[in-house]
Amino acid sequence: MTTELNTLATALWGRPTNPGILRGIGARQLADALRGHRFEQPRRHGKWLIAPAGGPVLMLHFGMTGSLSWHSPDEPWHRHDRVVRQFDDGELRFRDMRKLQGIRLADDETQAERVLSDLGPDARDVSRARFDKLLSGRRGRLKSVLTDQTFLAGLGNLLADEICWHARINPQRAVGDLDDNDRAALYGAMRRVLRESIKAGCVPSRDTWLTGARDEPAGPCPRCGTSLSSRRIADRTTVWCPGCQPS
Repeated sequence: MTTELNTLATALWGRPTNPGILRGIGARQLADALRGHRFEQPRRHGKWLIAPAGGPVLMLHFGMTGSLSWHSPDEPWHRHDRVVRQFDDGELRFRDMRKLQGIRLADDETQAERVLSDLGPDARDVSRARFDKLLSGRRGRLKSVLTDQTFLAGLGNLLADEICWHARINPQRAVGDLDDNDRAALYGAMRRVLRESIKAGCVPSRDTWLTGARDEPAGPCPRCGTSLSSRRIADRTTVWCPGCQPS
């Protein structure tokens, strides 16, 4: 990713295949603002990739379906490739099916931090002590809290369900009812699930994970064989095992 961004830094960002993916700035404005700038080391916070460019800061939000990847120029565009930058040896493509957030340009680091100010700490970096403290100040169902970006940045629907399943905790549990053992199980499960998901580049669909069975209505739990349950919580389809994640 760093190599791709550093390559991009020497050229203009290409015209988007879907201008609606740009938020608060037009394609020509974006190109003019980045002309002559070189990207510094990028960083991530939750679903944001923050790429400082010696003044302006390019901010890419990947939402539920976004990605940034390098492709051969001979590879046909995907219908969800929203922004494409063409180079002599390939193309850098921003792909996003749902277009929930998109690409922004902050004038400087101060403005970039304001964009991120409502987010909680990054789920991958939060310490156990901070995790416990954040949970202690929350109310509501566990699934709703885990997917609230002001609580932790970066946990989406699949990740939250997978974490609860690995921790053997029902996502409908009230956060206030969790004890120290529950919080420890959740934190450990979150670390494991995030580590494996980062390696895979997604929440992996594995026969031994909830992801390997969640799309089959009332399918068997990969761990205990009990038929899975499903309902909407906080407007998200939530799946769990009533056998090994009791209420």
